Amino acid sequence: MLAIINGTVYTMNGPTIPKGIVLVDDGKILQVGSDIDLPKQAEIIDATGKFVMPGLIDAHTHVGIMEETYRIEGDDTNETADPVTPHLRAVDAVNPADLGFLDALAGGVTTVVTGPGSANIIGGEMVIMKTAGIVVDEMIIRFPAGLKCALGENPKRVYGNGNKMPVTRMASAALLRETLVAAQTYQEKIHRAAKENSLPPERNLKMEAVVRVLQREIPLRVHAHRADDIMTAIRIAKEFQLELVIEHCTEGHLIAPQLAAAGVKAIVGPIISNRAKVELMNRSLATAMTLYDKGIPFAIMTDHPVVPINLLSLSASLAVKGGLPEEEALKAITINAAKLLNIDDRVGSLETGKDADVIITDKPLFDPKHQVERVFVNGCPVLAI
Repeated sequence: MLAIINGTVYTMNGPTIPKGIVLVDDGKILQVGSDIDLPKQAEIIDATGKFVMPGLIDAHTHVGIMEETYRIEGDDTNETADPVTPHLRAVDAVNPADLGFLDALAGGVTTVVTGPGSANIIGGEMVIMKTAGIVVDEMIIRFPAGLKCALGENPKRVYGNGNKMPVTRMASAALLRETLVAAQTYQEKIHRAAKENSLPPERNLKMEAVVRVLQREIPLRVHAHRADDIMTAIRIAKEFQLELVIEHCTEGHLIAPQLAAAGVKAIVGPIISNRAKVELMNRSLATAMTLYDKGIPFAIMTDHPVVPINLLSLSASLAVKGGLPEEEALKAITINAAKLLNIDDRVGSLETGKDADVIITDKPLFDPKHQVERVFVNGCPVLAI
């Protein structure tokens, strides 16, 4: 049993507690408050003058799949032999020994979404996992957590250079729609076989992955920077009645009313970025603020290793510079990120019954001089400085 006492506790589900107590037992949060009787057997951590928060959530990364040091051997991000690979699974590529996981803990990030890159129209299934552990199967929170897709420049560049479809944005959308229709047909054959008590169709791993999206078991998570690509994703999601999450959403501030009307969610970033390609020319620190103003659910990402994962809090603070209220920026990397990912029953806030993922900092998180001094994942100490 562990008791963190006397710190300023940001619960992220209610008021901040000036001299709060977080009581942890068996990997879960037992109590949070200011007037708690401490069991005699509890290990005490005095956080006087420090700040206590839930572990941070990075809602879009490639940690464990795109390793920084091993540029070839450790890069399993994109299967560029085929533009449609929905049956690929992030869990089969994650290396828990990737140094990026240590960087995550150093930055207070205890939960990540990681998955395929954006070379393919459909890249594969993403996973939500903790950042501490030695076996990926024991680190998983939710799998599959979404089907990664991509529109815009990347698929065109990867396949168009070889004169292979997609060469155009029209072909990108057509490949996605074609695959969704094929999955609908596969699904209908399974239903018909069950109804008629006949043999089902031969298993098709590609179609099984897409059917999970059609049945709204997981969202379609579409990489899209430019406004027209975002609208293409919305158009297709509406046609097939899919749950849609826009990844990056760089020009989301230009079409925020349309995003709100479509009921989509967004994961904004990387915020620390230059105009590395044409579709980033309208990047803005005000994107997150504009989405917030229109009531659009969003989280903030690093896209690690594009931006190092330990800079997630800095990324969120730059959204504050763009006008986003500080509390909302904190929520975008904690409780609101958890809600968007449908894992808020386990992480994202300091509440009774949730996983004891807790960080302690010496200064407020958005102070550029802050240090993450202690990190606990599932109640276990994984970092102390």
